[in-house]
Parts: sequence; C-alpha cells; structure tokens
Amino acid sequence: MALLVHILACAFGLGSWVAVNGLWVELPLIVNALPEGWELPSYLTVIIQLANLGPLLVTIMHKLCPGRLNERVVIYSILSIGILSCILLVFLWEKTTIVAGAPHSTAFFIITFFLSLVDCTSSVTFLPFMMQLPAKYITTYFIGEGLSGFIPGIVALAQSVGISKCVNSSETEGNHTDSNMWSLHTEYLPPNFSTEVFFIFLAAMMCISLAAFVALNRLPRTFELSTENLVPDTVASVSSGLDNPGAETDGEGVKCQGEGAAQSTLLLPGPKHSVYQLTFIYFMVVWVNGATNGLLPSVQTYSCKPYGNLAYHLSAALASVANPVACTIAMFFQNRSLVFLGVMTALGTGFGSYNMAMAALSPCPLLQGSVLGEIIIVLTWLFFTGTLSYVKVMVGVILRDRSHSALVWCGAAAQIGSLVGSVTMFPLVNVYRLFKSGDFCTTKCPL
Repeated sequence: MALLVHILACAFGLGSWVAVNGLWVELPLIVNALPEGWELPSYLTVIIQLANLGPLLVTIMHKLCPGRLNERVVIYSILSIGILSCILLVFLWEKTTIVAGAPHSTAFFIITFFLSLVDCTSSVTFLPFMMQLPAKYITTYFIGEGLSGFIPGIVALAQSVGISKCVNSSETEGNHTDSNMWSLHTEYLPPNFSTEVFFIFLAAMMCISLAAFVALNRLPRTFELSTENLVPDTVASVSSGLDNPGAETDGEGVKCQGEGAAQSTLLLPGPKHSVYQLTFIYFMVVWVNGATNGLLPSVQTYSCKPYGNLAYHLSAALASVANPVACTIAMFFQNRSLVFLGVMTALGTGFGSYNMAMAALSPCPLLQGSVLGEIIIVLTWLFFTGTLSYVKVMVGVILRDRSHSALVWCGAAAQIGSLVGSVTMFPLVNVYRLFKSGDFCTTKCPL
C-alpha cells in the first residue's frame, strides 16, 4: 500500500506545472505558426504573471474565511479546467482574430491564461491537501512536481521541435530557367509528432494527476495524519505557502518547480543575519526572479532563433530540464554561504547577460552560422537557468529557517521581481521594437 501511495503522490504532483512548462518547451514550434512570431514569449510572461490572481484569491479566502475553503473542490476544479484547456488547445491554438487591424492569437492567449491560473493556484492548494498524508509522501509529491518540468522537456526533445534547414529554390520565367535566379529560404522539417499531439500529451498528464487525486481521496483514513505526527518544519513551510502564494515556488510564476522539495527537508536554524545581509538576500530574490521570470524569457526567441531552430529548441527544452535538476541538487548540496550564493548569482547573471546581448544583436549575433555559436547559446541558457534556480532554492531555505514573516516577504519580493521583469520587457519588445527578428537563412549579416 505504501508503494501505491508514493506512486499516486508523484502522479498528483505531475499536474502542478506541467501545462506551463509544456507550452514553454513547445514555443520553438508555436512561434513559427502564430502571428506574434518572435514576440510571443513576451506576451506569455505577462499572461502568466496575471494568472497569480488565482493564488491571491485563495489566500484572501484563507484570511477572511478560515477553514471555509474546501480545498478538494478547488483542486477538482482547477485540474478539470486544466484538462479542458489542454483539449481546447488541440483545436484552437492556431485560431486568430483581428484586433486593432492585425491578427492576434486571442484563443491561444485566453487558454494560456487559464492554464497558468491552474498551475499558479496549484502552489497553494496541492500542498495543503498533501499534508493529510504522512510526511514521507510529501517528498514524493515534490519529485512529481519536479517531473512536471522534466518530462515535457524530454518529450519536446523527442519531438524534434521546429528543426529547419536552408534550401535553394529556382524561379522560372516563361519557358526559360535562369540558372542564376536562385533564392534561399527556410524550410521547416516536420516534427516527429505534431503540436496537437503534444497538447493531447499535456491533457493526458493532467488526467493522470486528476486520477491520482481521486485515488488519494479514496484511500483509507488510516493514512491521514494526526497533529502530533506532522513534521514541524513541513507544517511551517506549508502554512507559509497558504499565507503567501509565492512562497512555495519562490515567487516563480513561469517555470520553476521543486524548490519546496528542498524546503521540506529538516534543517537546523540558520544564523542570524544583519540588516545589510538581509538587504542583500532580498535583492537576490528580486533580481533572480526578475531575470528568470521576466527579463530573459521575453527575449529567448531573439537570443536563440538567429542561430536556427535547433538551437532554440535545445535551449528551451534543456533549460526546462535544468530547473528541476538544479532543485534536486539543492536538496543534497546545501550551501548557505551568502558569498557563495552571491558568486552563483553573479555567474548566472553573466550567462543571462550574454543571452541578452545576443538578443540585442539579433538578427546578427556573434558566431551566427557556426556550430560553436549554437553550442554556446544553448549552454548559456542551460547554465543561466540552472545556477539561478539553485540560488532561489537556497535563499528560500535561508529565509524559511529565519522566520515565517521572512518567508512571506521572500514570496512578495519574488513576485515583485517577476512582475517588474515582465512589465519592463513587454513594451521594449512589443512597443518600441528594440529587438529585431530575422530569417536564419535569408538574413545577410556582416562578416
């Protein structure tokens, strides 16, 4: 029976962030089909931030009407909405409407908002439900939550999303073919399976999560915990999540899961920090979340697509995989030194700065057209995500051990950073057009 509960807890965790992660790793194929093109990621970062309305409403309900919110009903509702939204994506993701005289992916944006609402709200509903089970199953749940980012990335790699090649085509005039009239254009090779199949896969993952939740609800009540058996640190962690929707994900509204896994481990109280040290810690929270949730994701297309769709595909998929891997590493290698975390932040910022610089140079970044350039851009995105994900986990652990209010402020700072990053980049990308798009094959760049 214990093995079965572990499997169900892991399957339940799969539904936490699988939809948003799935959309993100599928972007290399989606941006080629939707009218927003390279600007699409900047729209998504703002939409996902708006979806924090869900956890905000849940938190308000807990504050105003303690004990009145039926979390089981909320979980059934959001998982059902997630399944329905994924199914609607299969049929509507390419549908456009004319807004302000230009075609826009209205259906895709609306459905994305509901999927983001599901994932953001899961942060403050799934964990309280899991507290009814013995503490050992909570770790298994966090493994499932990490897999919600890992599995879509692996599936996207198997899909070979948006691989392209440059081909020559001739133009014919009358009955004569001018051998000099050749034009180079980009030809996208068909993926191993379509975007519609990928969305069906996401719906299936959500169905698995819902089925696991139903099964967990039908378990014998002997698996429920009495108050005295609860692990104190775990209780504190979850209660802080109820008070602050950003706490359990360190404020991450885009793609980070697994931080709670590190937070759920038993840790000794950390040292007291001075005002300057706390200021530095909260600065790291704001900066890291702003960079990973708003600044860089908004320009990932401009950073990667000039090197070809293969580079963009690998950057998106491997970055999604790097996140839960970094969070898992943080469970076993915990370094709370502020100097070390500062160095890691600077290192991650360096990788992010390179990515931003390449986006600013788009459509002619450094080493374009070379294998070395493609390798570097993929690795910088991989290390950017991995290093800063580790920092977010450890900062959350430090503040959790300090006090409940410190963790609440951590979540608030993370949300502020994420929101500021997204709102800052949106006009730069979509209004002022500071970043330029171009075709990998036809754009002529100076040597």
